[in-house]
Amino acid sequence: MKKIPIAPSPHTSPKSNHRRDGMSRRSFIAKTGAALVLPTFIPGHALGLDGAVAPSKRITLGIIGCGNMGTGNTKSFLNESDCQVVAACDVDKNRLNNLVKVVNEQYDNQDCKAYHDFRELLGRKDIDAVMIALPDHWHAMASVEAARQKKDIYGEKPLAHTIGEQQAIVRAVRENDRIWQTGSWQRSVRNFHKAAEIVRNGLIGTIKRVEVGLPRDYNGAETSEKDRMLPVPPPPELDYDLWVGPAKMIPYIPGRLHRHWRWNYNFGGGQLMDWCGHHVDIAHWGCDFDSSGPSEIEAHGEFPPPGGVWDAAKVFRVELKYPRGIEMTIAGGHPDIDGGTKWIGTDGWVHVDRAKFDVSNPAWKPWKQMPEELRKIKLYESTGHHANFLASVKSRKPTITPAETAHHSTIPGHLGLISMLVGRKLSWDVKTETILNDPEASKLLTRDYRQPWKLS
Repeated sequence: MKKIPIAPSPHTSPKSNHRRDGMSRRSFIAKTGAALVLPTFIPGHALGLDGAVAPSKRITLGIIGCGNMGTGNTKSFLNESDCQVVAACDVDKNRLNNLVKVVNEQYDNQDCKAYHDFRELLGRKDIDAVMIALPDHWHAMASVEAARQKKDIYGEKPLAHTIGEQQAIVRAVRENDRIWQTGSWQRSVRNFHKAAEIVRNGLIGTIKRVEVGLPRDYNGAETSEKDRMLPVPPPPELDYDLWVGPAKMIPYIPGRLHRHWRWNYNFGGGQLMDWCGHHVDIAHWGCDFDSSGPSEIEAHGEFPPPGGVWDAAKVFRVELKYPRGIEMTIAGGHPDIDGGTKWIGTDGWVHVDRAKFDVSNPAWKPWKQMPEELRKIKLYESTGHHANFLASVKSRKPTITPAETAHHSTIPGHLGLISMLVGRKLSWDVKTETILNDPEASKLLTRDYRQPWKLS
């Protein structure tokens, strides 16, 4: 079995909080204590009384990333009685301490341990699974190491920052026999499930076209962050050197960090990559493309002037050709494409979004679920995305959004971004996962890492 190594801790910068005494990660864990310590007073619910799940039967969970998505996912896991959050990690002390407080208040103890470096958390043998909600440029490093440490993983979308990194995650999860759940939670919502089943069962006839509408711009960041657009020293609670990690080191600017890192291609992929793991994922589900992808991709985007705080396309359009003659348009900021996912067939259409379900046949609209006699194809059913992950950890059966599915769902976004950046149409070989006859574009399937970080 080929292992996928991760680099040692990066060098210590003047503002870094890394240890300087030469202590290894393994010895650090040993000295600080890797085991979960129970409180002196153990309440009845912790012993499994009153219908609660006893600690010995709970999945122990570590949290890596305590920002908006990390906090939201953690609160969802705290509502599940069959797991116990025992550790949290973030390079921002304020966010880390806030989330540890939330966890400890939920359990009425002080057992959730705080970590600065995710590798220290992953070294704990008593942790079964982790939730990873980091900026895109960190997804592959943390996920591959988690898989190597035999942790099951709930990872945020998009799967990774590049197609090459996604391939590394898929390999690591497969080689280490890990359970993976992607945060593409729309598959666990009834209206998306119903829409995809209608399409998969042929009620709209042969699929001819798919339209995927995504948000545009930067979520109002230009206005809300306008007073935070100049380089300043990083705040003392933030280890900015470790936050940047394998990405290119650029000056710290508050307006492109928390929440808004995704508008800079050094860290994220703009609205296209932020949302393709939702609506393109649903489009693939309805088309039975979870293991497939496009053959031709041509994209155009409107970018901000060079040299600014952000460089992601604010308006974009991606045209793709798929097997069976299906064409797909992914667009942000184009009024002819409505938000959500719309499948158009020879006999009708279905359009679904988070607050919308519309169909060409009015008889389909009131269905809570397709009538059983019409369900020749029954899609995977999940009524709770976080609960589905925990159930799969126990059963060792795949989740509703495993790594391979997330990989294929986001490939159209990655290829669309590459097409925008090089300014031409691309040809994609689905089987070999390579761009054909375009060395310049092919280089963008991977990225260079800042030393000493490596992923191979």
